[in-house]
Amino acid sequence: MSTENLPQSPEPQPSRKPRVAVVFGGRSSEHGISVVTAGAVLKAIDRTRYDVLPIGITQDGRWALTADEPDRMAITDRRTPSVDQLADSADGAVVLPVDPADREVVYSEPGSVPKALGQVDVVFPVLHGPYGEDGTLQGLLELSGVPYVGSGVLASAVGQDKEYMKRVFTSFGLKVGPYLVIRPREWEQDESAARKKIIGFAGEHGWPLFVKPARAGSSIGITKVDGLSGLDDAIAEAQRHDPKILVEAALRGREIECGVLEFEDGPRASVPAEIPPPDAHAYYDFEAKYIDSTPGIVPAPLTEEETAEVRRLAVEAFDAASCEGLVRADFFLTEDGEFVINEINTMPGFTPISMYPQMWQATGVSYPELVDRLVQAALRRSTGLR
Repeated sequence: MSTENLPQSPEPQPSRKPRVAVVFGGRSSEHGISVVTAGAVLKAIDRTRYDVLPIGITQDGRWALTADEPDRMAITDRRTPSVDQLADSADGAVVLPVDPADREVVYSEPGSVPKALGQVDVVFPVLHGPYGEDGTLQGLLELSGVPYVGSGVLASAVGQDKEYMKRVFTSFGLKVGPYLVIRPREWEQDESAARKKIIGFAGEHGWPLFVKPARAGSSIGITKVDGLSGLDDAIAEAQRHDPKILVEAALRGREIECGVLEFEDGPRASVPAEIPPPDAHAYYDFEAKYIDSTPGIVPAPLTEEETAEVRRLAVEAFDAASCEGLVRADFFLTEDGEFVINEINTMPGFTPISMYPQMWQATGVSYPELVDRLVQAALRRSTGLR
C-alpha cells in the first residue's frame, strides 16, 4: 500500500514556549483603560507556559516596545496611564510581519540596525474602541497570518458599531430597545432637521434620552439628557468621539451583564452580574466604572429561570454576531420581566475589578485561567476564512 497520500508526521521541532504579544493602548479615547487592562493581563499570564512581548500603540499610532512592568500600568491619582510613559524609546517602532510565512517581529530606531525580536505565535489585543477593537487590527493580523485572541474582523466591527449591532440582533430575534441614528451627512446637510428628528423621537419615547457615540465604549462620550436644554451639548460631546451618534430611549429596569467564553466544545455563559445604580453618578458612566470602581453584584440576584434565560440570550448574541473568544453581553431586565439586549463588548474591560473577569471568577474560572483559556482558544484557530 502506498503511503504517498497519507498525512506525514511532522519533523520534530525544538521545544519552546508559545510567544504571546500583548498589544495595548491605541488611538481611541479608551487608550488609558487599554493600558490598565494590559497590565492586568501581563501580571496574570503564566510565564512558565508562555513567553510574553508587550507592545504598546501610542495615541498617535506608533507601535512601541514597552517595559514589561505591570505595576506601572495602573490608575494613579484618578488618572489612567499611557503607552508614552512605558515606551522604551520616544521614536523606536515595532513592525509586525507582512508575510504569513514569517512571524518575525522587528524593532527599529532611527540610525540603528533593525533588531529581530523573534517570532510571535499569538497576539492578545487588549485594545478598546476604534482602531483596535473594531476589526481594523484584526484585519492586519489576518493579513499577517498571526492568530489572535478574540473575535474576527466582521464580529469585531459589528460589536463596535452599535447601530449595526442592533440591526444584527434584531434580525436574529433578540429584542433591543428603541434607538435612533444620526449619521454625519444628515448633521452636515441640515442640523435643524436632524435635531427635530431627535426631538420627535423624544416625543414618542419620552425623556430622558441617552446620546452616545455610535462606535465608542467604556461609556465615554455618553450623556443622559433630561430635556431639550441639554440636547445640543450632548450631541457635541458624542460627536467629539464619533461623527455618527446614537440616541437611545431610557429603559426602566435592572442592568444585567453576562460573560461568554469560548471553551473547547463551544461558547458558555458565566453567572450574570447586576450593576446597581451608582450613588454618586447619574448612570454607570466612565468614572463610575473605572475611577470610583462602583461594585457590581455577582452573582446577580435573579431567579433560576431568569438566570438561565439571560445566559441563553448571551450565547445567542455571541453566535448572532459570529463572535469568537470572549464577549460581555449587557441587558436590561425590564419591569415586565423581559430581557432587552443593550450591547455586546468583544473585548470588554479586563482589569481584575472589571465585571467580565469577576463573573467568571464566580463561575469557577480564575483570572489566570481565563487568560490561559483565551490564549489557547486563539492558538487552536487558524487565520483566514473559518
